[in-house]
Amino acid sequence: MSKDPFLPRASEYVVNLVLRGLIGLALLLPYRTRVPVMGWITARLVAPLAGYGKRVRENLAQVRPDLSPAEVNHLVRWVPDNAGRNMIEMYSTRDFIETARQSTVSGPGMEVIRKARAENRPVIFVTGHFGSFNAARIAMIEQGFEMGVFYRPLKNRYFNVHYTQVMDALSQPMFEQGKRGMVAMVKHLRKGGVLAILNDLNAQDGVPLDFFGQPALTSLVTAELALKYDAPLVPVWGIRRPDGIHFDIHVEAPIAHGDPVEMTREFNDRLEAQVRDHMDQWFWIHRRWKDGTGDLAEARARHMQDRRNTDA
Repeated sequence: MSKDPFLPRASEYVVNLVLRGLIGLALLLPYRTRVPVMGWITARLVAPLAGYGKRVRENLAQVRPDLSPAEVNHLVRWVPDNAGRNMIEMYSTRDFIETARQSTVSGPGMEVIRKARAENRPVIFVTGHFGSFNAARIAMIEQGFEMGVFYRPLKNRYFNVHYTQVMDALSQPMFEQGKRGMVAMVKHLRKGGVLAILNDLNAQDGVPLDFFGQPALTSLVTAELALKYDAPLVPVWGIRRPDGIHFDIHVEAPIAHGDPVEMTREFNDRLEAQVRDHMDQWFWIHRRWKDGTGDLAEARARHMQDRRNTDA
């Protein structure tokens, strides 16, 4: 850490202090007030300073140019609001768990995953930065699925320390992206464990697959794990209700096993369908299409094709 340039480290530290301060102040409020207040602070104060509105507009201009200025403005306001709610919910461990446990859980995937658990087979839930993944996580634990989580550390090293601590407080085990985390995750699956993976970030080791009609680098690892360990690959969504506090959890039918590229393509399609129905609940702040075109994407596409030719 000491070898890193001073200014980036100092910037991360200051951002961490500001966010910790806002979270600390919000935690002084009752839960039902705390959640919308943190959403408002994130949308009205944090987002303009961090340039989130610009990012949302750029992403929407790329994949949803059909939206009206009013619709875009609505998303610029409410996308960071949902992000702020997610953040303070994580830091409100006891209240959030109690709220998420009350979520309605439904969907055609429930029968499949119950059968898999009865047979001591692993289950892989796949989802994205949509609604509240953590609400789905808690609700599924309430249904008897003790869920391990594979996650990517935050770029801000100071904030990541306590962020992972509150993530860990919601459920265990946690598997950090990297060699050590992958080894532990594989052991978990081999024992018939349940795993959740968020698969909607720009993945430089992924392949370009369409998302909202534009190529986005998407990891195939989730599909490959499902195939290797004979695990149902089940999309699950934690959809925030209009009251902004409670959730409905939808467990979809599993993605059929087959070619990992086609399985991952189907995940992208299913996530897109959910996002189109709830546009303000997806994290449009991500640079999802950053490497979807260009030299890296072309190289990854060639690699994907070479693998498919070899397997054939």
